[in-house]
Amino acid sequence: MSSRKLTLDLHPIFDRGREIDAALAQAMDEAEARKAKQLEIICGKGSGALKKRVLRFLDQKHVRRRYHRVDKDPGNSGHLYVHFRWSRGQ
Repeated sequence: MSSRKLTLDLHPIFDRGREIDAALAQAMDEAEARKAKQLEIICGKGSGALKKRVLRFLDQKHVRRRYHRVDKDPGNSGHLYVHFRWSRGQ
């Protein structure tokens, strides 16, 4: 795994709400610690409920401050990309 791009696969915990939030928070912490440019979140296609939960997590005010933008993969609806922008000296 590159220090510039991190991946979080939520398939193994798709039905465990608290673990999903904890995994997302931990991935955000790791992205900041490594100064990653991108965090890929694999939530799968399914019914879309997991993707909605991830988007709600990312839309929280205290979480939004931590990243630059979120992109949905147009070719694969089961992937989200969280992009970070780091300043020098950060």
